[in-house]
Amino acid sequence: MQLHIVLVAPARPENVGAAARAMKTMGFTSLRIVDSEAHLQPAARWVAHGAGEILDGVQTFATLEQALADVDFTVATTARSRARFHYYCTPPQLLEQLTERREWVNQAALVFGREDSGLTNEELALADLLTGVPMQADYPSLNLGQAVMVYCYQLAELMQIGAPQEPSANAGQLNALRQRAEGLLSALGVSDDQKLRDWLHQRLGALQQRDTAMLHTLLHDIEKKLTK
Repeated sequence: MQLHIVLVAPARPENVGAAARAMKTMGFTSLRIVDSEAHLQPAARWVAHGAGEILDGVQTFATLEQALADVDFTVATTARSRARFHYYCTPPQLLEQLTERREWVNQAALVFGREDSGLTNEELALADLLTGVPMQADYPSLNLGQAVMVYCYQLAELMQIGAPQEPSANAGQLNALRQRAEGLLSALGVSDDQKLRDWLHQRLGALQQRDTAMLHTLLHDIEKKLTK
């Protein structure tokens, strides 16, 4: 599984450099940046200190949706308690989630938001899972570089696990499951129930492969029944 670190509209080149340095230290190589050229500023390279190849290999995109076009599983970081989706996992729990998906997800992304405002609700809606760092401070905030370091440290184990010996499952099955679920909601005439759709979206993102496969089977049987 390839894990991409995605920074959305970073404003400070020092933060981008710190993120690149954290990635290099922990073995991650793919950095994607949305709506920013901060990585091109000299300050980014000064702070990166030995991680220049990460900055040289940055892929840039105009929107987060474009940055995730080839991604099978997306995790978004947030500190907002009032975000639309309320299924959160801590960094250790995220390691468990990604470890389970290694053999059936080819491309994954971990998305970090803007330094001042994080990710919008529309951007959070693109994620399969949300994650946050529990903090005890009165002002619960990490800067971008610190946040990337926390996650890269926690997820570094992913880079040390050998490649799976068995053929991987269909990496598109989660997206296909979402489409089938949307089709079922439409067939039942409840597709305008936003609360239900949001709940379904975030719960599907937490499923393991076996559960995903079983739900595909269930939806297939329901579809057959509805078309009779």
